[in-house]
Amino acid sequence: MKTNIIILLVLFFSFSTVVAQDNDVVPQKKKVINKGKFFVYWGWNWASYSNSDIRFKGNDYDFTLSKVRAQDRQTKFSVNDYFNPANITIPQTNYRIGYFFKENYTVSIGVDHMKYVMIADQSVTINGEINIGNAKYDGIYNNDAIVLAEDFLKFEHTDGLNYLNVEVKRFDNIDHWFGLSLDNLQINLTEGFGAGILYPRTDTSLLGKERHDNFHLSGWGVSAGAGLNIAFLKHFYIQADYKIGYINMPDIKTSLSSADSASQSFYFFQNNIVIGGKFRIF
Repeated sequence: MKTNIIILLVLFFSFSTVVAQDNDVVPQKKKVINKGKFFVYWGWNWASYSNSDIRFKGNDYDFTLSKVRAQDRQTKFSVNDYFNPANITIPQTNYRIGYFFKENYTVSIGVDHMKYVMIADQSVTINGEINIGNAKYDGIYNNDAIVLAEDFLKFEHTDGLNYLNVEVKRFDNIDHWFGLSLDNLQINLTEGFGAGILYPRTDTSLLGKERHDNFHLSGWGVSAGAGLNIAFLKHFYIQADYKIGYINMPDIKTSLSSADSASQSFYFFQNNIVIGGKFRIF
């Protein structure tokens, strides 16, 4: 998002000004050593999703909805929701801990806590069969149109679409691109790949069945991303990330019955801004 870039630029010029004022003569920059350091971060994401085909299966139905549209649900900003320790898991968040196993490479584990909300009352194509004793929806469907009204389907991964993943990333200092040589400010690029599992809490109401709203291991995902990292005072940083990925969930729970399930796959795009620190334990 443009907001991320603006924040990073403001911080960059602010710290550059402060350091320049404190140093009439710029000394030779001391090399920052990353190998052996740990890092942690916490931040927020905004996500978007490709359309997806969702198949629903049970004892008395088996049908597929095509090209279903969905959106995220980022919490409106407030200091209480974003910074109160009791509420910080309410927004869409990213948190991670990692280690520099080489000077320019990191390995980390973290959670991308996204939210996926099917857009209500949209018209989609349906194929398959429903035979649950509901005259409104029972029938055999062959490329028919149907409106996803509340009494037919509510489908959300809102607490959330939890992508637990391991990432390997490269970390490159690019101060020289800007002619900088400052001890307390570094500009870095990060890029890498990740893979992991999906452990969503799916909130679903389907065809009048009892509502499901529990965590369940539903599938897997892969991702790739790149970011701009601005580190200051050697230990703290702010980072803007862009991430794309693919999610495949073959086993989504849709009711309290073990016979009922859904499956879907889709692509996602994340725009993240995080704050963190890096440190050496030993």
